[in-house]
Amino acid sequence: MPVPPTSGRLQWTDVPTPLRARLEDALGAPVTDTVTPKGGFGHQLAAALRLADGRRVFVKAAPDDDPLTAANVHEAAVLDALPPGAPAPDLLGIHRAADWTAVVIAHLDGPHPDLSPASSDAEQTWALLDKLTSSPAPAPYAAAVSTMPSTAAALHGWDELLPDPPADLAPTARAHLLELAELEAAWPAPAHGDRIVHGDLRADNMVHDHDRGVTFVDWAHATTGPACIDAASLAPQLILAGHTPADIARLLRDHPATASSPDTTTAFLAALTGHWHRNARKPAPPGAPGLRAYQHRAAVAGLALLSHRLSWLDRLTEPLPAAP
Repeated sequence: MPVPPTSGRLQWTDVPTPLRARLEDALGAPVTDTVTPKGGFGHQLAAALRLADGRRVFVKAAPDDDPLTAANVHEAAVLDALPPGAPAPDLLGIHRAADWTAVVIAHLDGPHPDLSPASSDAEQTWALLDKLTSSPAPAPYAAAVSTMPSTAAALHGWDELLPDPPADLAPTARAHLLELAELEAAWPAPAHGDRIVHGDLRADNMVHDHDRGVTFVDWAHATTGPACIDAASLAPQLILAGHTPADIARLLRDHPATASSPDTTTAFLAALTGHWHRNARKPAPPGAPGLRAYQHRAAVAGLALLSHRLSWLDRLTEPLPAAP
């Protein structure tokens, strides 16, 4: 397996010639240009390919012994099993050659959504989440994700910080560290459920397609779970986009995906924020140079949201990071 690039993703020219030839043959035209979207933290090829006849497709590819290949194949199975009308792109095919695997997905035409208070994209996203989680996952989807352990269920971090709190830990977290660890410890019990869970929802895993509107991409972590997971994961992202923690706390209180399970939502937020606080202090992994900076920003936003949700406002002293 090639060493992941230290500064970003694999490129089209890194893909072995036999696989590139197979893709061009399956697509019916040669590739004339590639564009790697900004955002994301994986190191595999993830690029929009422009074909000689003007069409575009999106391709993910990696060596078969790269762990991301299993994630790409899982995403393909999920896209093929999502219910009609789900906010996801269509799967076009899976191709293998030279001990590499490529997943071909329909190209979405548009930017990442604008989740700031001035845009309607955030409102549309919340409506999509309501629709996606309002009923149990259909049987084909449940079968497609049945072998994928929920990464959300394993989130934690406060438990590791509690015995020896870092010197740079935010005053809010330090003052409530034991309580945060207790909230986090309550999360695994309700972590399993029967609703569709994207599992990694943030602006750079969405596209505002010119025809379809906001669409969720990168379903590699998809599983089933309680309805609150994606909504609660998205909430700190909205704070990073400029919404106030108080407004987002009210939104979580009222949104159907989170209103019916407030304790589960709080426990998940505590576990997710603990994960960010712990991991932001680790060395950057190969091929993901921006990951730790993102986790630091998300940790601050998550703690601000928890502070509002749990009425810790008198101790909220750490400023929110500027939107990236």
